[in-house]
Amino acid sequence: MNRPKVFISRQLPDSVMNRADEKFDLTVRMRSDPMNSEDLRRCLEDYDGVVPTLGDALQADVFVDPASIRCRILANFGAGYNHIDPEAARRAGVAVTNTPGAVTEATADIALALILMTARRTAEGDRLVRRGEWTGWAPTAMLGAGVFGKTLGVIGMGRIGRAVAKRCHAGFDMKVVFFNRSKVPNPGVEALQLESAAEVVRLADFVVVAVPGGPATHHMIDAELLSKMQPRGILVNISRGDVVDEGALVEALQRKEIAGAGLDVYEHEPAVPDELVGMENVVLLPHLGTSVLEVREDMGMMALDNLTAFFAGETPPNLVN
Repeated sequence: MNRPKVFISRQLPDSVMNRADEKFDLTVRMRSDPMNSEDLRRCLEDYDGVVPTLGDALQADVFVDPASIRCRILANFGAGYNHIDPEAARRAGVAVTNTPGAVTEATADIALALILMTARRTAEGDRLVRRGEWTGWAPTAMLGAGVFGKTLGVIGMGRIGRAVAKRCHAGFDMKVVFFNRSKVPNPGVEALQLESAAEVVRLADFVVVAVPGGPATHHMIDAELLSKMQPRGILVNISRGDVVDEGALVEALQRKEIAGAGLDVYEHEPAVPDELVGMENVVLLPHLGTSVLEVREDMGMMALDNLTAFFAGETPPNLVN
């Protein structure tokens, strides 16, 4: 029996590649940049399954000619899939899967890192020392914000939001308030669900954004919401870049409406606004949320499990459309 032809858009960890090579007739693209629409259309025409990665824009224009599409499944490498239009894929007869769960703990860790780095000015301090400009300890030098006992506001109380809340409550005795579009009967920690994101940001010292990407959350964090944050508030985004209106964030920081921001994702990755780069009260990470070897291996194996189930005629465990 012929093995399904599978295309992987970027090199994955060796253990994942070895397993994929054993199970499928495999082609791997040996580049690190996202694929363009023309290349993606060609992949859909030439392969039975495709493993896309972040930035591979599989939007409606890629599925305009369903009769030419050979691909029957997009096994996305990642929990977020806002770079894919699942409805357009479904109409073209293409299943879409993702890799939830595997990313939860590592992404929550990055949220904690951003909270601490921004509040305690650690990245700024590191730069000071490396430039040779540190003149020694002083009582009022590099004063930051304390974290212990403060209030955490979580926007999006899914797996990652709950993991962030657990760390902050158990590790730093933080009070937790949150907004979620649906009722969360068991957030996992002592936490108060509020009726709106605006109520959350009014009360929180630290606001962590952990909602999924997509049209429903595009620019959810806009100028109006940012204006309701406390002047001492710090915004942390570990979700998708376009959940935050970056222009509005720049203005809020410039006007000192909020105290700082910690960002792991950006609206137009890998581009980062010069205004943010120039701000000492902003911590900028290069999308490190899942950058742990075992996590990337788990994500890859989950994508392969989805492919294997699909080609065996079974429902993939992580079907999203």
